[in-house]
Amino acid sequence: MGLSIGLVGLPNVGKSTTFNALTKAQNAEAANYPFCTIEPNKAIVPVPDKRLKELAKIVNPERIQYSTLDFVDIAGLVKGASKGEGLGNKFLSNIRETEVILQIVRCFDDDNIVHTEGTINPLRDVEIIEGELILADIEVLQNRIDRLKKQAKTDKNAASALAMAEELLEFLADGNLARNFPHAETETYKLLNQEVRFLTNKEIMYGANVDEDGLLEDSEYVTVLKKHASKNSCEIIKLCAKVEEELIGLEEDEANEFLNELGVVESGLEQIIHKGFDKLGLMSYFTAGVKEVRAWTIRKNTTAPKAAAVIHNDFEKGFIRAEVIAYNDYIACGSEQKAKEAGKMRLEGKEYIVNDGDIMHFRFNI
Repeated sequence: MGLSIGLVGLPNVGKSTTFNALTKAQNAEAANYPFCTIEPNKAIVPVPDKRLKELAKIVNPERIQYSTLDFVDIAGLVKGASKGEGLGNKFLSNIRETEVILQIVRCFDDDNIVHTEGTINPLRDVEIIEGELILADIEVLQNRIDRLKKQAKTDKNAASALAMAEELLEFLADGNLARNFPHAETETYKLLNQEVRFLTNKEIMYGANVDEDGLLEDSEYVTVLKKHASKNSCEIIKLCAKVEEELIGLEEDEANEFLNELGVVESGLEQIIHKGFDKLGLMSYFTAGVKEVRAWTIRKNTTAPKAAAVIHNDFEKGFIRAEVIAYNDYIACGSEQKAKEAGKMRLEGKEYIVNDGDIMHFRFNI
């Protein structure tokens, strides 16, 4: 759907290692020196969904198709990126093309892995990255303000936008993220954001990269990071990039056993994928047949015809109705036919808002 999550972080915090594990392949070179990643590595990652496997047990299809997410591993950032230091300009242009920022933050000690700042300090690392993003936003906003000042002389709407922009400029200059701006829900701000595309207005998730001990008990590093995340109403996910890499190639049962031994129910990467999917405002509905059991990706609050268009545009053009069975009803009944017999299949029209996990079959005529 053209939506992506950008992995960002200072050099040597485990970002590319996380990306390798996330994609289940060594697509990003991980090395113990800054700027290992220069060109952004991109990968399409399947969204784990146990519901598909439960449907497959009933339908016995030839294949299972999962929803997917696009992840982009972006070059490590350093102080001065907003002024072009390091690979700053490339970093900022690449992150501008993503919809959600996943900030990998180092929360473990290891003398064998150098840190560009010399010490381990998660809050400082986050403030460096977010500070550079804020400075980049200030620069583009100032350019916009200069144009609005000229327009405001003859355009009342421009005058209103100018007042909002100047208030936002002051807010950013105080070290705040645009996403926390008090007027972020106003139409004037939304229009301004559409024009400028503020980096600090994007959804942010923090990936706290810990050692194995840190998976069970929060270290002081994680505690500090959690407070920062809470202040900005952001998600924080603990993961051990080293462990996640070790999970690569393991069968599902082996991986689950490994995680259980560590006292972990779900891997950090699965949490990242699931929460990232949600942050992008996405959900899945299913089709279930002998050829395939498949998840189709749609935005939340999508109508049935628009959902049908994801399969083929003709399905929307000639939409007649949708046959819908809720996932829990399908599983409880044990088959599509039994769900029909139990009265669990519904006929829905053009106004129907699709629910996450609906099993659907579209009727159309063109």
